[in-house]
Amino acid sequence: MSESTPTTKFDLSAKVAIVTGGSRGIGQAAATALASAGAKVVIASRKPEPLEQAAAQIREHTGAEVLAVPAHTGDDEAVERVVERAVAEFGGVDILVNNAATNPHFGPILSSTDSHWDKTWEVNVKGYFRMARACVPQMSARGGGRIINLASVAGRRVQPGMGIYCVSKAAVVMLTQVLAVELADQKINVNALTPGFVKTKFSSAIWANEAISEAVMKAIPQHRMAAPEEIANLILFLASDESSFVTGSIIDIDGGQLAASGVNL
Repeated sequence: MSESTPTTKFDLSAKVAIVTGGSRGIGQAAATALASAGAKVVIASRKPEPLEQAAAQIREHTGAEVLAVPAHTGDDEAVERVVERAVAEFGGVDILVNNAATNPHFGPILSSTDSHWDKTWEVNVKGYFRMARACVPQMSARGGGRIINLASVAGRRVQPGMGIYCVSKAAVVMLTQVLAVELADQKINVNALTPGFVKTKFSSAIWANEAISEAVMKAIPQHRMAAPEEIANLILFLASDESSFVTGSIIDIDGGQLAASGVNL
């Protein structure tokens, strides 16, 4: 058997991918990786201008077809619109990367309000469910697909001041496993990544604060944050045929943070 090159291993030609939260950070890096492997990509996020800028950057970098569809995943109609545009422009959906997330509350969980819970749950949990529900019929019609949910180490271990976010990401872990079991007979693989600290705008409150950043680095055996592209590499594997027997898995990508939990580094 001849050796496969990385390009052939992760060839996504003729595949169509949707990436939520695709205008920056992990979402943009994931969309770029999928497009580089040959996929046609739809990116979605709330704000049109940065979304169009991201689409232009991905097109320039990869030469791929990239469609920007402004949408809030907390809105049923907006979710349906994203999928409808993917089908109208590219013919279907094969890959869904659920990445859009929010964290409006920081502090003790009992200081949170119902509005904090509602906003977080609408995007971080129900948004993932809505996107999956809208994409599954399209995937099934094309013989199968891939759903990749971005959870977090915060869904596995308590992170101070991030209680609602932690609960929402724990829910993503269980949602992933429920969907994996229920969709297996449709040849749809569903997996989740639990990234640790990734240097993005979303995490800037951590890395921009020297005292907090120093404490975080001490908890990570590699003593660094990840680059978005490092998360995107694993997303690419899960989107490809090379991951055909991987479903219902929760994959840590955290520089050893969870393994070292409780260890004095």
